[in-house]
Amino acid sequence: MKILGFLLLLAGWGLVLAALILLGAAGPRAAFVLAGVGVEIVGLVLVILAHLVPRGEYG
Repeated sequence: MKILGFLLLLAGWGLVLAALILLGAAGPRAAFVLAGVGVEIVGLVLVILAHLVPRGEYG
């Protein structure tokens, strides 16, 4: 899950950068940027969940 989370973070950045570079109109650009940010949020959640310590395993 950690690797998948990091890959989703990279994919989100790639989607945002590609939208900013390739799309000229503001509407589609904003939609792709929001989709990229959504992908980054999902990746960040997966990374955080993969790094949490399960209950009862603190010591």
